[in-house]
Amino acid sequence: MLNMRNRKRTTERGKTPAHIMLRAAREVKLNNESIRGAGTDYDIPERTLRRFLQKVTDEELYGTNELPTTAVGYIKNRQVFSDDREKQLEEYILKAADVYFGLSPKQITTFAYEWAVSLKIKFPDSWNTNKCAGQDWFTYFIKRRAGLSIRTPEATSLARASGFNKHSVGNFFKNLKTVLHRLQIGPQDIYNMDETGITTVQKPDRTVARRGFKQVGRITSQERGTLVTLAIAVNAIGNSIPPYFIFPRVNFREHMLSGAPPGSAGAANQSGWMKKEHFLHWCQHFVKHPGCSKERPVLLLLDNHDSHLSIDSLDYLKENGVTVLSFPPHCSHKLQPLDRSVYGPLKKYVNTACDGWITSHPGSSMTIYDVPKIVAVALPSAITPKNITAGFKVSGVYPFNECVFSEDECLPSYATDRPLIEQAKYDEIDRKPNNSPKPKISQDTSPQPGTSRDYSEILNADSSMPKTSEINPPLEEKTPEKQIIKNINILAKEDTELNTQKKQSVHLS
Repeated sequence: MLNMRNRKRTTERGKTPAHIMLRAAREVKLNNESIRGAGTDYDIPERTLRRFLQKVTDEELYGTNELPTTAVGYIKNRQVFSDDREKQLEEYILKAADVYFGLSPKQITTFAYEWAVSLKIKFPDSWNTNKCAGQDWFTYFIKRRAGLSIRTPEATSLARASGFNKHSVGNFFKNLKTVLHRLQIGPQDIYNMDETGITTVQKPDRTVARRGFKQVGRITSQERGTLVTLAIAVNAIGNSIPPYFIFPRVNFREHMLSGAPPGSAGAANQSGWMKKEHFLHWCQHFVKHPGCSKERPVLLLLDNHDSHLSIDSLDYLKENGVTVLSFPPHCSHKLQPLDRSVYGPLKKYVNTACDGWITSHPGSSMTIYDVPKIVAVALPSAITPKNITAGFKVSGVYPFNECVFSEDECLPSYATDRPLIEQAKYDEIDRKPNNSPKPKISQDTSPQPGTSRDYSEILNADSSMPKTSEINPPLEEKTPEKQIIKNINILAKEDTELNTQKKQSVHLS
């Protein structure tokens, strides 16, 4: 069956320009030229010119315009939506994709059908049968809209989508600007540190195989790999310090670093992840290389993981002239230079090195003790000065650029944004004197009805206070909600008395 969606033209029929058709028609009507002769002169088939003469108007023939308003050539199939409405649909689809709530082709066709029904426009009968637009409509819609394409989205957690917002990013750059102004340091003293995991089971690279086979295999060491943590620190001019390894073992031995890059250090724990005591060891490893001190301070940028917040580590860094600035939560995928331009290439080079190791050691399984050798092969290709400086640039750290991120990059957070309370309004309220009498506190803790006024009356007593509707809807005196609040207050007093008695009994015992 012929697929008309991808059919290519095999002739040039119906492609005569409109201004040529109008010139030939004027030769026939105004200069009494025969249709056959005018068609020969302008290379137009006789029947084509005859049909055009039946449609063209006298205003076009005797006018001065070079282009006719009469349609020329083959007329395209009628679109269901006009160009303006298709533009609106395109903008809606892009807006949904920008906030990470993109629409699938099935959702778009269903939405197009419902929109056409609401607009009461004519559409094919098959839309009513299937309750959605057809595949032909969707195919041509994507072709007409060059800004749209079908993509496989990357899974993004809600915390990461909502965490990268204008407020958090603005505060980070404000703190970074303050620190750079205070320390007066150059790019050679701005460091970024982060951890990544290197596993003993690689993701194989693409290979060339036999055509027609649905499944192509590649040997790996195991079904599931073992993770080794790798910590790297780089500065804004493209230099790096030797890596730091954390092995999933109870005790660390020096032979674990066999074949590692020169100057590497390491530690071990049961999980193989960074912990507070290992971060202190890494800080000691870090301080040796830049030669930092209180007279020669450096800035260290890292994420706010719990292992980086130990008091001993922060005190040690402070004593050695290292100022620590953390990234906002769930923003490292945008603000961290190592994540932006180093760790992506590193993982690819590690996979390639693992494939080479498997090929060179047939029948052997890779262990955690082979990871340093793999890193020694892959790291020089990934941690180049070009990659490092590019990461600092695209994240806006150096050169300092607080406007590096556009509004579109913060759009995913708009779905969870909440308006901030206007602090100025409440500052003005605090400055105004309050002449209302202070309530007297009763010493009687027994449950009894109070004499306080309704919340809405208190708010209305002072015109400077916000309206009741802005804070909480008013509750009538005899409504169930009001009675529930009174019951909660009574129970709170009783719980307070019981807790006080319990505390006294424990203290006395």
